[in-house]
Amino acid sequence: MEWIISLVAGAVGGNAAGGLLKNLSLGTIGNTIAGLVGGAGGMQIMGMLGMGAAGGDAAGGFDIASLISQVAAGGVGGGALMAIVGQVKKMMGK
Repeated sequence: MEWIISLVAGAVGGNAAGGLLKNLSLGTIGNTIAGLVGGAGGMQIMGMLGMGAAGGDAAGGFDIASLISQVAAGGVGGGALMAIVGQVKKMMGK
């Protein structure tokens, strides 16, 4: 379930970043794909830093803090990767 949350948040983050950073936007599909990959990456980084969902799911209950951190990591990761890919694409086009 954590992966789905992070992927969806990443896709939303990628599209939100594309909307805000029009000059770096990759188009709807490109923003979504970059966001999905970035959301997964954000989840991995969060896990490596010890802030993953494993800590919140140890008791077997629903943890709102874990949910918020997954959404934040996915959204930020998705937006960041979309901006990085957009910048690289822009630089290669010159």
